[in-house]
Amino acid sequence: MDKKAMYKLSYGLFVLTSAFEGKDNGCIINTGIQVTNEPNRISIAVNKDNFTQKQVQKSGRFNLSILSEAADFDIFRHFGFQSGRDVDKFANYPDCKRAANGLYVITAGTNAYISATVEQSVDLGSHTLFIAAVDDMETLSNESSATYAYYQSQIKPKPVLQTTSGKTAWRCTVCGYIYEGEELPADFICPLCKHPASDFEKVTI
Repeated sequence: MDKKAMYKLSYGLFVLTSAFEGKDNGCIINTGIQVTNEPNRISIAVNKDNFTQKQVQKSGRFNLSILSEAADFDIFRHFGFQSGRDVDKFANYPDCKRAANGLYVITAGTNAYISATVEQSVDLGSHTLFIAAVDDMETLSNESSATYAYYQSQIKPKPVLQTTSGKTAWRCTVCGYIYEGEELPADFICPLCKHPASDFEKVTI
């Protein structure tokens, strides 16, 4: 089975933000869609390992900032490659504002945001699916939305291999992290972006 076929699915990229007990946080997700228009509802799927997932689950509220083609890699590094358990992602972060619901939205590299209240949650194993009522929305720019394919081809830095030793290695297709070794453990998790072994490709360095 060619797992890379999943990369051909067209979907967007978002910064999901929430807060609980006075702590703000946000993470990158790639699953956000409108599921009904009357009443207006959206759904998001969030990995249970993400600290933001816990906040959405406990607070029942979130904002979804839609990333545009104007986004640079720094926003993915900031919200995707570090955990809110360890750092305050909004400390001294300039490109944000509070929406009417009191939660942060990202104002640079985004073209709109949606504020929502959770109505249902579904346990999907590794992820939780949240179905939520739309409370508010705002358009921030006319830039096209960034798709996952656009991120892969235009935003994510191309890995630079410094040696030509002929060694076998495994490269994360999401962030470019290199794991050296003939075999990649099946349960390996990328230390940078937290993606699983299935998102690595075999390369020679």
